[in-house]
Amino acid sequence: MRESILTIPVNEVFEPKEGCPICRMRDTVEQHICEYIMGAAMMEPDVRIETNKLGFCFTHYGQLMKQNNRLSLGLMLNSHLEEMRTDIFEKKGLFAAKDAKAKKAAAITETCFVCSKVQWGIDHMLETVFTMYVKDGKFKNLFKNQEFFCVPHYHYLVEKSADKLSKADRADFIKTMDEIIINYAKTLNSDVNDFCNSFDYRNAGKLHSAEMEHVRNSVERAVTFLTSRKPEGK
Repeated sequence: MRESILTIPVNEVFEPKEGCPICRMRDTVEQHICEYIMGAAMMEPDVRIETNKLGFCFTHYGQLMKQNNRLSLGLMLNSHLEEMRTDIFEKKGLFAAKDAKAKKAAAITETCFVCSKVQWGIDHMLETVFTMYVKDGKFKNLFKNQEFFCVPHYHYLVEKSADKLSKADRADFIKTMDEIIINYAKTLNSDVNDFCNSFDYRNAGKLHSAEMEHVRNSVERAVTFLTSRKPEGK
């Protein structure tokens, strides 16, 4: 396929061949969205209406706090808290059910402005991924040489491919991912097993040698593979 404004960012995500490419895609979109709303967009009425209504999930609150712009986050939190307080907790309802406020409050914890925008961005990029997999032999080879696909994104790709690929292309697409995941899972399982065995007194000191780095970081890699998120700290 001829390179375009749609294919270039997809190729950039897949070219490293390290980790899960869809995680890289998500991380890239997340970074752009967080920078966007913590900048001038924070004062745009349409954006503030959405952030007041949806709020943010724990993961994205953490990412927003790392943007080193506490004032922008504080302003959004201030108006979000005010709307939540007045529209849920202080609002009087003569015929409202006793647990109505609790249900509305719980609903807020299930929405996130960043999540909604990131999902929209990923879905649009995946449209290009499916098209390139079928029509671009070079990209298909790039896809087949990925290190792994994390479990959540493997499931999502299989699910999305049902409406985007023909039966034959989808079967080939899933087979390719299955082979990648099986190979990676075997290696990862072996590394985690070696990590556990390294605590046996008969293997004392082996874990700290330079060539055992893949074993030392196997627990973190396993968490990333299973959840799509890199754990923070030790």
